[in-house]
Amino acid sequence: MIDTVPWPGPLAGIRVLDLSRVLAGPAASLALADLGAEVWKIEPPGTGDETRTFPPIREGESHYFLGNNRGKKSIVIDLKTEDGVTIVKALAAKADILVENYRPGVMDRLGLGYETLSAINPRLIYCAISGFGMTGPLRDRPSFDIVAQALSGVLSVNGELDRDAVKLGLPMGDLVGGINGPIAILAALHERHTTGRGRLIDVSLMDGLMGLLGYIAQLAFFTGEDPRPFGSQHPNLVPYGAFPASDGSVIVACLTNIFWSRICRALGMDGAADDPRFATTQARRDHREEVNALLSAHTERHTMDELCALFAQHHVAHAPVLGVREALAQPQAVARNMVVEVEHATLGRVPIVNRPIRFVDAPQPPPAAPPMLGQHSDEILGQVLGFDAARIAELREAGVVA
Repeated sequence: MIDTVPWPGPLAGIRVLDLSRVLAGPAASLALADLGAEVWKIEPPGTGDETRTFPPIREGESHYFLGNNRGKKSIVIDLKTEDGVTIVKALAAKADILVENYRPGVMDRLGLGYETLSAINPRLIYCAISGFGMTGPLRDRPSFDIVAQALSGVLSVNGELDRDAVKLGLPMGDLVGGINGPIAILAALHERHTTGRGRLIDVSLMDGLMGLLGYIAQLAFFTGEDPRPFGSQHPNLVPYGAFPASDGSVIVACLTNIFWSRICRALGMDGAADDPRFATTQARRDHREEVNALLSAHTERHTMDELCALFAQHHVAHAPVLGVREALAQPQAVARNMVVEVEHATLGRVPIVNRPIRFVDAPQPPPAAPPMLGQHSDEILGQVLGFDAARIAELREAGVVA
């Protein structure tokens, strides 16, 4: 029998001290919050996380901040004050994980580096995310998403052939920190069960993107040449990419000869399956333009819905090219509950993207709405650190917390 009682997640009871901002670090702490950890997001007085000011803004709340901070608790602390640093040290003593994405050396200058905090809490797992990592000639340089994409080689293989380079639509240069950071943190959390100690984790966004190059890097090693951008097409598999319909575009992906035969049957391309120019993966690659022209001549006769019906009937890997709103509203997304409404302190009921990871027979409740600036300051100071109302009021009056 399936248990219908909401379950907080596998990281319930784990506490995360989140000193990150903008995207790379918040993406990492977001993944941990989705898995059930309690995340204390430390924000500076005034505007808080810089992304709270990124337009468009509604009722004082930024779309950008809402998109990356569901399920977290916000506490405002001025790290430029001695008392503020003391409070963060006290929180570190009670935390399991710390996430930060300042440039190397900044946390040490604040008095909150790994050596200092691990002396206070030897079990602390300290994840430092930066553009280039803690070592190397670029360690001190500022980096943003597009910088990491350019220096990793990823940007060079994106876009259309013989056109200017185009950055990825998703900010993967930053989001890779939200992938590799949690992987490393969870591995260190497992290791801590044996050693009883945490460790320092060095996550470089440039390293992360290079790690995603995979077969593209191997292609460069094999051929001794830089892979070229192919738009939505594949460098070695044909047909693969967007093909015109009478009312839009449909993606068709042909990985093996079996799929080529299915595509030919679906579109009524008699004889193409046995044509020696197209009969093998290598042959289709060598005759890319002919294959694409042949396919386009058939697909453009149909609507997107007609093509999708034909391809579904013949078990061809395909998809209509959807806009974001249509993608989030499609039946598969609805069935997977990928959009949920949450109650925000000022915006009321707002839709947000749901957790992307599910656990069978163990449903989690909907995530909490992204926090208002300093919404949980009193709660964390009182319940976690045991400060009474008078002490909190004194810190607020001094501008240490808000």
